[in-house]
Amino acid sequence: MLGWALTFLVVAIIAGVLGFGGIAAASAGIAKVIFVIFLVLFVVAMLMRAIKGKPPV
Repeated sequence: MLGWALTFLVVAIIAGVLGFGGIAAASAGIAKVIFVIFLVLFVVAMLMRAIKGKPPV
């Protein structure tokens, strides 16, 4: 999921440099949403691991 967020970020940067403002804004928005979802899932996974009593990797 983090890979998808980085892909959309790169697309947004390239589109912005080439002057495609609408595509750049849409790609940046998608990248932000996917990154937030990734962070939430990461925190949930870490909390579940801590609750089960396993040490961090």
